[in-house]
Amino acid sequence: MPRGIPNAKRDESAMRYTSFHVPLAPNPKHLSSTYLKSESQTVWYRNAVRGGKTKGPDESGVATPSEARRGSKVLVIHPGSRFLRVGRASDVTPVTVPNVIARKHKPPVPPLRYVEGIARPRRDRPKSQSAPAQNGDEYAVPFDPDDPFETKLAAITISLRDRMRFYKLRVTPNAASIATTFNESFVPETIPEANDPFRVDWITEPPAEDFLVGEKALRLSNPVDLGYVVRRPMHGGKFNTRDYSSIQLCLSDIETILRTTLKEKLQIEEQSYQEYSVVLVIPDFYDRFYVQGLVRMLLITMGFKQLCAQQESLAATYGAGISNACVVDMGATKTSIACVDDGFVLPETRMLLDMGGDDITEFLYVLFEKIGFPYKELDLTRSYDWAVIEDLKARLCTLAEGDVALNLYDFVVRRPGKPTEKYGLRAYDETILAPMCLFEPRVIEFDQKREGFRPVSHPDVTEGLIEQTSDYVTQAMVISTQHLLPTAAPATLTAPEPLQTPPEPGTQTPGTAGELAFIGSPQPAQAGTAAGTPTADDAAASDDTAQASAGANAPVAKPSAGDGSADAPMEIADDEGESKAQTPTATANASANANANPPPSASANPSPASVVGAPEPAPASTVPAPTFPGGYAIDVCFEASKLPLDVAIFNSARAAGGDEKIRKYLQAVLVVGGAALVPGMAHALESRLQAIATPLVPNMEKVQVVPAPKDVDPRVLAWKGAAVLGKMDGVADLWVTPADWDLFGMRALKERCFYL
Repeated sequence: MPRGIPNAKRDESAMRYTSFHVPLAPNPKHLSSTYLKSESQTVWYRNAVRGGKTKGPDESGVATPSEARRGSKVLVIHPGSRFLRVGRASDVTPVTVPNVIARKHKPPVPPLRYVEGIARPRRDRPKSQSAPAQNGDEYAVPFDPDDPFETKLAAITISLRDRMRFYKLRVTPNAASIATTFNESFVPETIPEANDPFRVDWITEPPAEDFLVGEKALRLSNPVDLGYVVRRPMHGGKFNTRDYSSIQLCLSDIETILRTTLKEKLQIEEQSYQEYSVVLVIPDFYDRFYVQGLVRMLLITMGFKQLCAQQESLAATYGAGISNACVVDMGATKTSIACVDDGFVLPETRMLLDMGGDDITEFLYVLFEKIGFPYKELDLTRSYDWAVIEDLKARLCTLAEGDVALNLYDFVVRRPGKPTEKYGLRAYDETILAPMCLFEPRVIEFDQKREGFRPVSHPDVTEGLIEQTSDYVTQAMVISTQHLLPTAAPATLTAPEPLQTPPEPGTQTPGTAGELAFIGSPQPAQAGTAAGTPTADDAAASDDTAQASAGANAPVAKPSAGDGSADAPMEIADDEGESKAQTPTATANASANANANPPPSASANPSPASVVGAPEPAPASTVPAPTFPGGYAIDVCFEASKLPLDVAIFNSARAAGGDEKIRKYLQAVLVVGGAALVPGMAHALESRLQAIATPLVPNMEKVQVVPAPKDVDPRVLAWKGAAVLGKMDGVADLWVTPADWDLFGMRALKERCFYL
């Protein structure tokens, strides 16, 4: 064994690769050189000094007398699945364009397709009218037990009725029958073109351009017939690998959208790019290859002066003017949750839920179909039909139980080649059941939604950065899926025997299991193997205790009326997803040993496929541990993405530390994104989080949802925060230039940012 090398491995092969003897590294204590011993000798300092001598405006984007406003040479870019927001840091609001592109395609043009993310009723089932309330209980929810969708919908409706019972709100009898009768007999009114101020100039002839961007792409009357293929290059904070066969094609479309927007909306020509700095807003739970691709495109391909990448949650806190918060960013296809502590996103608190505003839109359409939606020709694959449901969602959806009433609404349908029509619609609780899917995600088809997506990263390609486990799995995700991990450790956690049998619907179940699991401070799990660590289900199992004994703001809810699981893998996660205030049965049993029965059904006995505990032993014996990212036997990130919104927020706060941290972040919950505009969202979150936290966190005060600043749209709050950062003096230490990127690659971001 060579001298001076501790713990050196012996060469068993007795073969040398070279005769050259590598000398040991010199001890810096014995050297008189001062090389790299001071900040002034780093490449970052030398670049800053060189840039300050040769360029007029300083690196922070501070305006010199020749500039009009501070930050006018800083571009803030926030890409999303549905919209791209871009603007100068000196602007009040960004330019928002649909993040979509239509390109000419050689025949045959692939047809438009839409991946259904919401469960559908059985097509062969005849329409059944709601039966009268049983036993004189107006809050009873009759349903068809033979249809899995009906059982899932009934469970969500039961949750709503229990909250209405708590607030002493009356239920309109036979509301569904009244609404269906009206909708099916409604005849639309034709509006003359001269009387329609919002008429759309549809593109009915093949245009000369090779591509159309944003609104123009959505105005194609029939893209397939015109020879165009319409794509969205981003999905869920990542590249859209479902619709693109190559990442380079996806990046090319992103670049085309950005160049066109800068030229048409901001009047920034290509030759001026080298004068502008860029603040790029990236997701909290980012994909490293996604960030690498965008930064290389902006710095090298497009040639911007310098770049700073910042996470969404941190940017949102800048925009709201607060330093500590649990940020909930609800976008179109994903919901991101992270805790921010004094300008730093705590990496272990990040959660990524695979649901967002698009799921609310689709679920609203499915609910409207059940009551005879008068616009029979609606097809979600067409952009103008999707816009109809989006408009109804924006105007009608609410989470305030007091708004549930049998009301009459109207909406306008504009189609290419046909006159504008005005329809009438009667709806009852569909407008509140649709956004409730965020808290009751049992109707979302998670497995179906991720079909067709491919991983971007390659295990053999690295950027010189050591990959951390938190790149794939965070502590909050491990806490949420603890009961699904095939380990023997949870055997030490025993629950009382009565919790092993599901109670009858309507009975109270004490949260003993959750209290046993939560002894003292909530300690995060160690790599997913800690025995006594409470799970998401444990946290929610005590919801009834919070409501019954602690006087929480949310009403006491009954167990679910059955989930009618048809496919075991999804329903495992669904029951995990149900582990919240409204379904104490599955949560109590899951905390015992993850062998819970589903919530009791009103009719049929549960089949082996629908029992949550049945398929769980399989991964321990058939699936090797290192199959999934992070070395776990299950896909922790995917399973955690199925959690209800309130449980995910609580688990994110738990991953930050002890009781004090939980109280700190639950008293400053910042909701941003499009779904934050749903009326009643703040109270819905506060009441549900209060019910979970009160029995589990000592001295828990009132949960508070921080509203967005006055006159600021929650959808642009992250952009506003990034614009604030782009105008600060401190951003001078965060810039990465093309020369830095060429020299260091991703290491440049690691040196200049805090999250890699």
